[in-house]
Amino acid sequence: MQIVKTVSALQATLKIWRQAGEIIAFVPTMGNLHRGHLQLVQAAKTRANRVVVSIFVNPTQFGVGEDFESYPRTEQEDRQKLHEAATDLLFLPAVTEVYRPDAQTVISVTGVSGRYCGASRPGHFAGVATVVCKLFNIVQPDIAVFGEKDFQQLAVIRAMVRDLNIPVDILSVATVREASGLAMSSRNHYLSAEERNIAASLYKSLCTAQEAILLGGQTYSEIERQALQYLQQAGFQPDYFSICRSQDLQAATPDDSELVILAAAKLGKTRLIDNVSFSLSAAKAPKS
Repeated sequence: MQIVKTVSALQATLKIWRQAGEIIAFVPTMGNLHRGHLQLVQAAKTRANRVVVSIFVNPTQFGVGEDFESYPRTEQEDRQKLHEAATDLLFLPAVTEVYRPDAQTVISVTGVSGRYCGASRPGHFAGVATVVCKLFNIVQPDIAVFGEKDFQQLAVIRAMVRDLNIPVDILSVATVREASGLAMSSRNHYLSAEERNIAASLYKSLCTAQEAILLGGQTYSEIERQALQYLQQAGFQPDYFSICRSQDLQAATPDDSELVILAAAKLGKTRLIDNVSFSLSAAKAPKS
């Protein structure tokens, strides 16, 4: 695995690969890699000749009082995991390599960025969109791979790529979970042993809501209210629990068939997010 820290060194290697006609896939990460990240790398390897992974803890997506300084950084362990996963190139830039000190440009995806995590974390998705756009310009991949756990982030990136005519195919990969159902996340590192046992209840609340939708007989607002009450009783401080249309994350109506349920809640000092997406039309289709 080749490791580079500058844009010029990265692009010199990429130029050789492109001249050889090789397809390049890109997996942007903030490090502290777990099995979910490695699943993204494996998915990338099935679609491309070369896989580039970046590790960059992006300061512009952290708000005031958030955990930029304490965000877990495990570079040596991450290098070993990516080497074992047969990653072709690891890009490890410093902040000064990505952001000029006099930078004035920010990418803002209106609409989809303003709700849910965007409402709770002002400026977060502008930071995400800006750094992903910059990384796409630096790497110029054919394919970029993202996890579905950050469903709203995925929607923001898809909208940005569409609206700015960025020539990259976005591939999404299903959430990887622990045996308890807890979605794998770098922030799970913050959970105490007791909190970790409780944390799986977030996924349970999503599954319960999905079952209620499939059974029918309750309004979506009733299902959301019951889920919020369940999470509070389990020890969470819920931020939101919302039944949405998958395509634009607007509030779902009974006429919508492609749904995603988005949830975010704090457990102790740790903010957790999760989701489930499903199709009502598939669930109701006759079995052959």
